[in-house]
Amino acid sequence: MQQKISLKLLPSEAADEAVIKKLLANASGKKKSEIKGFHILKHSIDARGKTVWINVTVNAFINEPFRTRKIQEFHFTDVSKSVKRVIIIGAGPAGLFAALKLIEQGIKPIMLERGKDVRARRRDLALLNKEGIINPDSNYCFGEGGAGTYSDGKLYTRSNKRGDIDRILSLFVYFGAEENILYDTHPHIGTNKLPQIITAIRNKIVECGGEFLFEKKVTDTIISNEEIKAVKTTDGLFTADAYILATGHSARDIFTLLHDKNILIHAKPFAMGVRIEHPQNLIDSIQYHCTTRNEFLQPASYGLVNQVDNKGVFSFCMCPGGIIAPASTDIGELVVNGWSPSKRNNPYANSGIVVQVEMEDVIKTIGNWQLAIDKDSPLLLMEFQKTIEQKAFVAGGGKFVAPAQRLVDFVENKISSSLPDCSYLPGIHSAEIKNILPEFISERLKIAFRSFGKKMKGYLTNEAVIVATESRTSSPVRIPRDNETLHHPQIKNLYPCGEGAGYAGGIVSAAMDGEKIAGKLADVLIR
Repeated sequence: MQQKISLKLLPSEAADEAVIKKLLANASGKKKSEIKGFHILKHSIDARGKTVWINVTVNAFINEPFRTRKIQEFHFTDVSKSVKRVIIIGAGPAGLFAALKLIEQGIKPIMLERGKDVRARRRDLALLNKEGIINPDSNYCFGEGGAGTYSDGKLYTRSNKRGDIDRILSLFVYFGAEENILYDTHPHIGTNKLPQIITAIRNKIVECGGEFLFEKKVTDTIISNEEIKAVKTTDGLFTADAYILATGHSARDIFTLLHDKNILIHAKPFAMGVRIEHPQNLIDSIQYHCTTRNEFLQPASYGLVNQVDNKGVFSFCMCPGGIIAPASTDIGELVVNGWSPSKRNNPYANSGIVVQVEMEDVIKTIGNWQLAIDKDSPLLLMEFQKTIEQKAFVAGGGKFVAPAQRLVDFVENKISSSLPDCSYLPGIHSAEIKNILPEFISERLKIAFRSFGKKMKGYLTNEAVIVATESRTSSPVRIPRDNETLHHPQIKNLYPCGEGAGYAGGIVSAAMDGEKIAGKLADVLIR
């Protein structure tokens, strides 16, 4: 028989299959020899007390032959001769998973990606990191797989009501991810492994008859009778029955194009702040209540949130054993993000610490920040975001060197006379962060950091460095869509999708939104 059993284990016990079998035998009242194997169903770390525990729920095979875990099956059909075609603009998770869903429904997807494939993309990232040279169409945000490909593949989401999370995770396993993402509380693939998975997805799309076209930046749309008749790239026009817009949160040119074409869009609140980096061993000692992390424990993470003057300040995209990366998309703008390899074995821990930004906050600062844009414009928050990034670029001195400050110095309004070692490869330059961020952000950050230092003893330290700016947390624009049809309220064959359209926040939620759009499109096109 098979039986679900929950265990509370020490880290060393959780790493020893023989010990787990013995404990399963005790829990089930059976002999150890009767435990033929087990599957882990859930796995989480409980570090709230002085002793760190691993909580696992397993499916035990008792007096029954052990069978390997059954992974969900998927059936992708040949769509090379399909008369129904959908153009997908953007090959991030929303676009890729929309394409897979369309193929399952017998519809041919045509992927138009402004950037390069994951392999060619690496050369552009190397140029950015080593020489401060940016390709506006191939960088950490743009290219095959989208922003998540080189931002480490975190798969944790709270979007339980948006779609089938297990299906998305199973698809990742189908394309090469390790099975532990199916049961870890905070599943994570790693930047070193995600590119191969993205390549496998692309190969499947092409194998099934879909088209995958790189360096095809959409520059215009041809609209007639409230329908898109074609999209224009530098290589000409592309036509289809419908168009999925899945361009990601940094496609400012697309937002501007839609606005210029009088296609309805809205300003959307987002969050902005800094990325903070501590030594990983310091975070380990705080979270695991130890001087040296147990060899069976993964590098520690954290999640922090505080309300300051009715506005949330919170950690974002925390990367244990990670690296801070330049996530800019154009010259003259400084954006940072973080990533971790699958083993999370770098000596630093970094996280975004950001403050909610609302429309009224920006309207109050238009004069101070010299925003040459009408306060009623749907691009107001985007222009504000860009202006802060430009200030950070200037403060860093150019070539994507980032302005930085020791944490306590920032909180106490002191200039850092020196800076600690930092994982950010283009380099950091001492600057007063309060002169880069608007006051409503910088002052709330100072208060929140003091609070975080009380919650995590040792967190508020000058061993930590903050780097500006963490500004691409989500899209500053929402592209509306009808609640029932999911197409744009003006353009009936335009389907806004994913993070860039304002309907997702991360790889899994974007993938689920892509599937949702593709499913709705299939109902329309093949009914």
